Amino acid sequence: MIHAVDGVDVREWRDLDDVLPEDQLLLTAVASARDTALAAEVLELRAINEQLKRALGSRAVIDQARGMVMALTPCSSARAWDLLVDVSQHCNVKLRDVAAALVATAKGEALPEQLQRELRRALRRAHAADRR
Repeated sequence: MIHAVDGVDVREWRDLDDVLPEDQLLLTAVASARDTALAAEVLELRAINEQLKRALGSRAVIDQARGMVMALTPCSSARAWDLLVDVSQHCNVKLRDVAAALVATAKGEALPEQLQRELRRALRRAHAADRR
């Protein structure tokens, strides 16, 4: 039931039968449009919330991988980030997946050959840039 349209409480109308049928349709359309807009906004906010949850989960793994790179190849946090991004882009693998693979090596898992190869290349490029 519609209770308010543009701030006007329609319950104040004593008898909705006094409202013209065209106006009833308009009132229903306005309420329906608002409900649709509200539903769309709720769905959008839920999607954003899910994206943020995934991003926070990915961020922890990426930060762990960054720390590993910093420990293994004495470099700054920014340089470690750049190396991980470089590997990700050259392998066409999402950054979070590169990071997860690197972190998994601490548990005894082997780093996939493609990532090993590209990490070596990224390190060579970084060292070459430092020498310039």
